[in-house]
Amino acid sequence: MIIEPEMRGYICLASHPKGCEMNVANQINYVKSMGPINGPKRVLVIGSSAGFGLASRIVGAFGSRAATIGVSFEKPPQEGKTAYAGWYNTAAFHAQAQKEGLYAKSINGDAFSNEVKEKVMGLVKTDLGKIDLVIYSLASPVRTNPVTGITHRSVLKPIGEPFTEKTVDFHTGIISETTINPCNEEEIANTVAVMGGEDWEMWIDALKGADLLSDNAITVAYSYVGPKLTEPVYRKGTIGKAKDHIEATAAKITNKHGGKVKAYISVNKALVTQASSAIPIVPLYISLLYKVMKEKGIHEGCIEQIYRLFTDRLFSGKNIETDEKGRIRIDDREMRADVQEKIAELWPLVTTKTLPDLGDLVGFKSDFLNIFGFGLDGVDYLEDVDEKVVFEGLV
Repeated sequence: MIIEPEMRGYICLASHPKGCEMNVANQINYVKSMGPINGPKRVLVIGSSAGFGLASRIVGAFGSRAATIGVSFEKPPQEGKTAYAGWYNTAAFHAQAQKEGLYAKSINGDAFSNEVKEKVMGLVKTDLGKIDLVIYSLASPVRTNPVTGITHRSVLKPIGEPFTEKTVDFHTGIISETTINPCNEEEIANTVAVMGGEDWEMWIDALKGADLLSDNAITVAYSYVGPKLTEPVYRKGTIGKAKDHIEATAAKITNKHGGKVKAYISVNKALVTQASSAIPIVPLYISLLYKVMKEKGIHEGCIEQIYRLFTDRLFSGKNIETDEKGRIRIDDREMRADVQEKIAELWPLVTTKTLPDLGDLVGFKSDFLNIFGFGLDGVDYLEDVDEKVVFEGLV
């Protein structure tokens, strides 16, 4: 079939297997070009099929020659319908790993469930023995607590009062004003239940309890802080409460296990993901951020960020550098004073008319399409391709 982008708001309903394959290959080639890493040899990535999670798996495997197990929840292809992009990404990763003789297995299922946790632990015990690094990179909007059976849904809302600010429709480039009404206490609690650290802690407790973590194992969860501009809807909103919780969970995990498992939060740069595309204000902020950082020669995508996390922070051979809250900051280039001052200067000037000059909406849209395998150089999008991709290593 000929596969084209099919947009519904901030979601693309189609994905391109060849494009996803190229996207994964490009990331692998970047890691190879940067050189080997003296890092972990057995890696578990929870949320491994896209974004920072996929980049973590690629850096672990092709930078450190690690055996990897990935967990994700992706819709497989059906007759006449494409799979989710994460399915094709995982298939492409497996194909490349197999070519290089790297162990790679994946589990497609609900990472919040006890069933998937048990399945992963059985696989680790049988195949790898222990895990050196656990990456926690889930981005689901819904979670069913496996203990209570209650299904929680997260919301993206400010706390206390409505928030009004500029935003952009990144498909059309039209800038308008949007208002988001505040949440209630139940919505805060639900968002924390989905996006906080409870499930991360459950994973580490289960792995440690089954003696499946190596001595001095590391676990990392990803977070975001961002500028004052996005604070009301992000860091000081419902998502911010969840981020506060997961950041507190890092210290809790380390203390609970007597330092034998070291848990860290990595605060990453703002990048185009399915999640960030859905947050009002953020696409406009990222458009300006991309423009400024590219002009300064300091722009990074997911793979560059995670390669730097591994080489400069986690496995540099030195003490891991953290901020006053114990967080690893690889958003340091985004949050540089000169970058943020320039964005603050541009923000009141940006309109639908001025955005093409002041921002990089083209880069935003390109990165968004790339997520789904579209718009990549070297792919013939007029080619008739088979959407029914299967791969070895799916458990």
